[in-house]
Amino acid sequence: MKFSNVRQFALAGFLFSVFNFNLSAQTPFQFPTANHALYEVGGEAKFLAPTSPDRSWTSGSFGCVRSDGWQMHEGLDIIHQHTDRAGEPTDPVMATADGTVMYVNTKAGLSNYGKYIVIRHVIEGIEIYSLYAHLSATSVTTGKTVHGGEVIATMGRTSNTSERICKERAHVHFELNLLVNDNYAAWFKKFGAGERNDHGEWNGQNLDGLDPRDVLVSEHNPIKKFSLLTFLRSQTELCRVLVRDTNFSYLKRYAPLVLKNPKADKEGIAGYEIVLNYNAVPFALMPRAASEIKGAAKVQLLSVNATEYAAHPCRRLVIQHGSKWQLTEKGQREIEMLTY
Repeated sequence: MKFSNVRQFALAGFLFSVFNFNLSAQTPFQFPTANHALYEVGGEAKFLAPTSPDRSWTSGSFGCVRSDGWQMHEGLDIIHQHTDRAGEPTDPVMATADGTVMYVNTKAGLSNYGKYIVIRHVIEGIEIYSLYAHLSATSVTTGKTVHGGEVIATMGRTSNTSERICKERAHVHFELNLLVNDNYAAWFKKFGAGERNDHGEWNGQNLDGLDPRDVLVSEHNPIKKFSLLTFLRSQTELCRVLVRDTNFSYLKRYAPLVLKNPKADKEGIAGYEIVLNYNAVPFALMPRAASEIKGAAKVQLLSVNATEYAAHPCRRLVIQHGSKWQLTEKGQREIEMLTY
């Protein structure tokens, strides 16, 4: 486009700045590195690190993407773009949004995340936690306020796994999560069967992941404004579970996900019907009155979306015996952890 005079040029500059302001105002999440190849047509192969050279880029994406669809990968493995003379990654890792640093693990041997950082964000009144793993160095401390785009670490390949991440697939493992329970450390101490928990509430098991790719792509749509609440409420249902419990921390932390039920408001709440996606994220919670609850069991599996289970079975939350569905031990563990 050509401009015939300075006034037109200035007007175009103003309109461009307004568009950019409006776009940035509706995009609270940013890429955690300078690698934005996800937006290129067919750019996933330049954005994600596969598990090995003979694997597709999909093995570095979110979901049931490993072990022939039976192993969950709860984040994006965003591949490096820059290295030093020794071939080690040097890419800066940045906070995806404004927030507060909740946890920094600087001892790589204590987690298969290696060195990692957890940051708390509040978007539309909803708490969401970003996690950045396999870092070579961290540059923030717990309690620090950070801004979206601020450098918090350097990409690396740290981990406590027996097979170290090779230089060629050095990456940052990036997650967006909901926090399951404020009392996770106490629950783990009671039910962890003697296992170690070196990270308190910030153990990865206490963070249920959403697909960051969906968030990054959806919220950068210039036509449709991204809403985190709408995104959460639009998750695909795997199953519904009824719990005879009315006082667990998730209800308060994620109050926007609690639905209205006039009958329970009138008669009193005796339990909650919880809707889970395939990664066990509770994205809708309906209060139920005693008159609406059948049976005496504290936890009841009400329904299963068999199509969704067939597409995403890797968390193994439910199992079918004949025509009957049941919660597995893993499914029961998730509910117990949520409501402890």
